[in-house]
Amino acid sequence: MKSIVLFGTGNVAFHLFRAFSNSEKFKVIQVYNHSSESLSTFKNKIPTTTKFSEVFPADIYLLAVKDDAIGEIASNIKNPEALILHTSGAVPLTVFQNFEHAGVFYPLQTFSKNKPVDFKNIPICIEAKNKPDLELLEQLAGSISNKVFHISSAQRKSLHVAAVFVSNFVNYLYTEGETICKKNEIPFEILHPLIHETALKIESISPKEAQTGPAMRNDLEVINSHLPLLNSEQQKIYQILTSSIQNLHGKEL
Repeated sequence: MKSIVLFGTGNVAFHLFRAFSNSEKFKVIQVYNHSSESLSTFKNKIPTTTKFSEVFPADIYLLAVKDDAIGEIASNIKNPEALILHTSGAVPLTVFQNFEHAGVFYPLQTFSKNKPVDFKNIPICIEAKNKPDLELLEQLAGSISNKVFHISSAQRKSLHVAAVFVSNFVNYLYTEGETICKKNEIPFEILHPLIHETALKIESISPKEAQTGPAMRNDLEVINSHLPLLNSEQQKIYQILTSSIQNLHGKEL
């Protein structure tokens, strides 16, 4: 069984710890974080530390930390034989230029500690400096997920941008929709079936084919009737998205 020291205590680290707890081939043997308070979730479950000098020897050092902390943490790891990995969607493999054994282990999903996830269905994007390390990465990812993809740093950067559009930006639009509902004393749950159907539809047809709504229909009467119902920020978003949809589909406002 291969040993893992997990760096970080955020949402990604929390779910990775849970996922590897069920793995028969890989085991997290320690969790590191600079804040002892943040380690409280893991105490009484596994050894923890806030000191680099106390980090255990391990086969894999998995850095599930903020992007700007990856380089600093890596500089404090003194085990040249171990495979060092980060989980970022935006940081290139070159951040580990001083390491012979290095790679990327990027789970493409949105994580919240209070929402369980099934890692078997989460795509994991992997990259490594050499073939033996890539093979180990395939085993590592395959031990918790059925969806493993070889993705280069350049591809991953673009993939991360795409993920921001389809997840982070969309979630912000959910928030605005919820705000409009609350303002008008409408239960947001009324929109849940629409949200589910919209997401489900693009599994069978392309998002472009699935587009509906007043912008797609060039229904100016409806569009103009919506704008007075919105605050100034919401109006800007509505107008930008309407214009973008119509440009994509070859129509003009």
